[in-house]
Amino acid sequence: MFPSYESFKQRADTIREQIAVACTKVGRDPSTVELLAVTKTYPAAAADYAERYGLRAVGENRVQEAVEKQPQCTGKIQWELIGHLQSNKAKLAATHFDRVQSVDSEKLLNQLELAAAALGKTLPILLQINAGRDPAKFGAEIEDAPRLLAAALGKTHLRVDGLMTIAPLATDPAVAAGTFATLRTLRDDLAARFGVPLRELSMGMSSDLELAVLAGSTQVRVGSALYGSRS
Repeated sequence: MFPSYESFKQRADTIREQIAVACTKVGRDPSTVELLAVTKTYPAAAADYAERYGLRAVGENRVQEAVEKQPQCTGKIQWELIGHLQSNKAKLAATHFDRVQSVDSEKLLNQLELAAAALGKTLPILLQINAGRDPAKFGAEIEDAPRLLAAALGKTHLRVDGLMTIAPLATDPAVAAGTFATLRTLRDDLAARFGVPLRELSMGMSSDLELAVLAGSTQVRVGSALYGSRS
């Protein structure tokens, strides 16, 4: 059952506290970690809850689902695409999202560049990296990241904010921790090599957000812990 706003607020407060505790362990300022509410499969009210709570943005996995929800929302909030994006939907994504986190190929880069140019906008993006080497996950291979970043930095209508990854499903927490540490190291290496900040590290979800924060995540993507189980 979709929760009341008060229930959502209590859950969000709990997650913020979890983030704060993790930050304290590694000497980080909790304000450096953003909570992104993932509204996939939930009604448009989920985005309104996030906006009312004071969150900057929500994350959606599917372009069409966001397109349908956005006109139903009463407040102003930014939308980030966190799910796999097919290149033939690049124009729609560039039109309806404030940032695309799931950029994992040069083909997609090219299509987003064309779409953003046609819209007369600069589209913020994250490069999705398969840092856990999970065959079930999308994302560029670690070895391909330098080439992908070089291509992205050459686009005049795209702005690379950082990197994103999804940890493999595993019962051993070390798997997620290793994935996040790999992405952090890769980010640091790429930032130094290319002379760009790559500030954003989008990693961690409901089940592993503490491990992600410990490894340096700047944004955790949380859905079920905020809104309850999906139908």
